Amino acid sequence: MADLLQHYPVSGAGLGLRRGIIDKLMANPPTDVDFMEVAPENWINLGGKLGKKFRFFTERYPFLIHGLSLSLGAPSPLDENLLRSIKSFMDEHDIRFYSEHLSACGDDGHLYDLMPIPFTEEAVTYVAARIRRAQDILERRMAVENVSYYAPADTSMSEIDFTTAVLEEADCDLLLDINNIVVNSINHRYDAREFMLAMPADRVRYFHLAGHYVEDEDLRVDTHGDAVGEPAWELLADAYAHFGPVPTLLERDFNMPPMNELLDEVRRIRGMQEAAGLPARERCEAGNG
Repeated sequence: MADLLQHYPVSGAGLGLRRGIIDKLMANPPTDVDFMEVAPENWINLGGKLGKKFRFFTERYPFLIHGLSLSLGAPSPLDENLLRSIKSFMDEHDIRFYSEHLSACGDDGHLYDLMPIPFTEEAVTYVAARIRRAQDILERRMAVENVSYYAPADTSMSEIDFTTAVLEEADCDLLLDINNIVVNSINHRYDAREFMLAMPADRVRYFHLAGHYVEDEDLRVDTHGDAVGEPAWELLADAYAHFGPVPTLLERDFNMPPMNELLDEVRRIRGMQEAAGLPARERCEAGNG
C-alpha cells in the first residue's frame, strides 16, 4: 500500500469544493471526504471572507486543483503569467497536484467552453510542447484530462492514439474522467471499456466521476449537474478492477442535491475502493483522518 500512496497525490474519495456548498460543509466538515479539489482561477488572489473559508478547508483536507483556462490546444501564446500564479497558489496552500483539460477554450478571447483539439500528429507535437513548458514553469509534473466533445475537428488519429501520444511526448500524467469516457463512447459510438483499458496505468494520477444529461438515446451532454449514472458506476468498477483503487473525485457543479445525497455518492465511491483493495485505515491516514 505504501507504493500506492507514493504513486498518487492523494488517496480515497474526494469532493469538488463549490461556493454553493461551502457554508454547509464548514458547518459540518464531512469525515467521508478524503480530499477536495477546486478550479484555481476561482480562488487565486481571493481574500476576505471567502479567502478565510478556503483556508478553513485547505488546513483540514489535502487539495488538488483542476484548471479551466490554460487552453493547451489554443493557437494563442501559453498564458505563462497564469501558470506562475498557479505555482504560487500551490505553494501557499500546499496543493498536492495540478491538472488541466486536454482542450482549447479560446484564442485572443475566452470562449468559456472546452473545445476539442484536432486528433492529428501535428497537434500532438504542438500541445506536448506547451505541456512541457507548463511543467517547467510549475517546477512539477501536471496531468491532463480526457475531455468530452461533440464535433471533433479532425479524426486523422483515434482519440485513444491522440491521448496516449500526447502523454508520451509531453511526459505528463493523466486525470482520467470516467464520465467523459461514457459520454464520448455514446456520442461517437465506441467502446467505453476499450478506451479505459488503453490508458497507461503508470500515468494515471486520479479519476473524475460526474453525472451527465441524457439529451437523446444517442446523445449525452456532460453537465456535472446530475447524479452519477449507472453506466459510469459500472465503468468505474471496471477501472478499479484494472487499475486498482485509484483516488476518485466526485464533481457536481449545479443542481445541488441535499448534502446527504451528495455524500452518499462519495460513500459509494469509498465502498467500491474498499472492495478493490484500499484499507479504510490507510485511506484515512492519506486523507483528512
